[in-house]
Amino acid sequence: MKKSVETQDLNMNLLVNNLLKQLEAKDHQMEQLNQTIANLTETINELKRKIFGISSEKSSNLPYIDGQLSLFDQLEIDEPVHEPEIINVTAHEKKKSRATHDELTKNVPIRTIELLLEGDSRNCPYCYTKMEDIGSKVVREKIHITPAKVERVQYVQHSYACPQCREDGEATIEKAPVPKPLINHSMASATAVSYIMYQKCTNYLPFYRQEQDWTQLGVKLNRGTIASWFNTCAEEYLEPVYERYHEYLLRQSVIHADETTCQVLNEDGKTPESKSYIWLYTSGAFEEHRIVLYEYQPSRGGYHAAKFLADYHGFVHTEGFSGYNRLSDITRCGCWAHLRRYMFEAIPMKKESCSEKSEAYIGYSYCNQLFHIEKELKDLEPEERQKKRLELERPVLDAFWKWANGINALGGSKLAEAINYAQNRRSYMENYLLDGRCSISNNAAERAVKSYVMGRKNFLFHDTVKGAKASAIVYTLAETAKADGLNICLYLETIMTKMLDCKNEPDSIMEELMPWSEAMQKSCGLNNGTI
Repeated sequence: MKKSVETQDLNMNLLVNNLLKQLEAKDHQMEQLNQTIANLTETINELKRKIFGISSEKSSNLPYIDGQLSLFDQLEIDEPVHEPEIINVTAHEKKKSRATHDELTKNVPIRTIELLLEGDSRNCPYCYTKMEDIGSKVVREKIHITPAKVERVQYVQHSYACPQCREDGEATIEKAPVPKPLINHSMASATAVSYIMYQKCTNYLPFYRQEQDWTQLGVKLNRGTIASWFNTCAEEYLEPVYERYHEYLLRQSVIHADETTCQVLNEDGKTPESKSYIWLYTSGAFEEHRIVLYEYQPSRGGYHAAKFLADYHGFVHTEGFSGYNRLSDITRCGCWAHLRRYMFEAIPMKKESCSEKSEAYIGYSYCNQLFHIEKELKDLEPEERQKKRLELERPVLDAFWKWANGINALGGSKLAEAINYAQNRRSYMENYLLDGRCSISNNAAERAVKSYVMGRKNFLFHDTVKGAKASAIVYTLAETAKADGLNICLYLETIMTKMLDCKNEPDSIMEELMPWSEAMQKSCGLNNGTI
C-alpha cells in the first residue's frame, strides 16, 4: 500500500514537472512569436514609410533645440558635454528671392545685338539735325538655342603635277595631305562620337533612343554602329587619359569608394542574368584635384579594390562592406550617413509610440548633431577642422558609444540592426578625426555612383565586357569633367582630337589633357564668355 502511494506521488511529480516544462516551452515559444510579430510589424511600417512616407533623413529638430529631447539628460558621462547656448530669435518670415538672369545663365556666352537708329530715322524729327549717341542700356534678354545640326563633311583631295617635269618626260605628282580618320573606313568624327558619349553618360540616353534621335537629324545610324564608335574611341583615345587619372587618384590623401551592380549579357563563364559590378573611386571633398573614377569588374570580391588601390597608403572612406578589409596599409574610415540611415529606419512611425522619446530617435539625434557640427566646420582649413572636431565631436562620440553599449535591443529589430552596425565597425567609425581632409560620411562616393545608376535604369544592361569597360571609361571622364567645371561634350571632343594628332606620343600631351590644367580650363571651361 505504501509503495503504491509512493508510486502515485512519484508519477504526480513527474506529471507536474512535465507540465511545468511544457509551460516553460510555451512561454518561450510565445516570447519568440511576440518578438517575430514585433519585427514583422516594424518591417511593415518601414515598407509603408518607404512607399508612402518621406525619404529624407534630415531633421530640423536637432537634439539641443529648445523643446526637444536632450541627449545628455539621459546619460551620466565622465566628462560632461555642454549643450550649446540657446538663443531666442524673434520670429520672422523670409521670402524666397528670385534668381537674376545673370545667376540663371552665368555659364552661357553672351551675344549682343545693338539696337541703332539708322539713316533718316537718326535725324531730329523737329530740325532734321543728325542726332548723337548719348548712351545705351540692356532692355531685354532672351535665350536662343541652336538645335543639333548634322553636316556631311567631304574631304576633296587635289593632286598637282609639275608641267616642267612633264615636258622633260617625267611625271612628278603631289597630293594634298589628308587628315587622319578617327576610325579607319568610318564616317565617325570627334564631334559625333563625343555627342554620342555625352548623350549616354550624361543624359542617360541608351543607344536605341539615340538611333531614333539620329534619324530625326537625317542620318540612318543604327545602334550597332553607334555602340562600335563608342567602344572603339573609348579604348583607343580615352583609356590612356583614364589611366593617368588613376595615377593621380593614388596620389590623393583621401579616397572614397563604393560599388553597384550591372549586368553583362555576353560574359565568359557567366549566365546573362548574373551580376557584375561597377566599382567607384573618387577623391576626397577637400582634395586639390576632383577625380571620379569607375571600374568594371565581374564580381564584388574585395581583391578587386585591393588590386586597384595596391600602391595607395592614405585614408579610404567606405560603407560597411567587409570586402574592403582586404585593403592593406591604409586607414579605413566608416560612414556615419549609413549609420544615421539605420537609426532613422528604426524610429517608430506611429504617433502613439512617442517616436521622439524612442531609443532609435536618441541614436538618430546623436548622428544629426555630428552632421550639424560638420556643417559648421566645412569652410575651415584641414588643420583647424581637425582641431575643432576633437573639441566639439569627441565628447558627442563618447556619449554615443556609452549610450549604444547600454542598449538591449529586441533581437532582429531595426534598432538591433543599427546598434550592431555601429558596434561591429567602431574600429574605423572615428578615424575621420585623424585628419581634417577626411569626411564624416561616404556621401561623395554615393553621389558619384548614382550617375551610373541613373543611366543603368535606362540602358538596363551591357551587351559585352568591352562595352561595360568602355562605359566605365567614358563615365569617368564625363563625371570628372563635370566635377572640374568643364563642358563635358567639348572636353571629350578635345581629348579625341588631340590624341588623334599625337597618337604615336600620347604622353607628350597627357598633362595638358587633365581637366584641371590651364589649357583645358581655358578651352573647355564653363565661363561668362561673349560672342
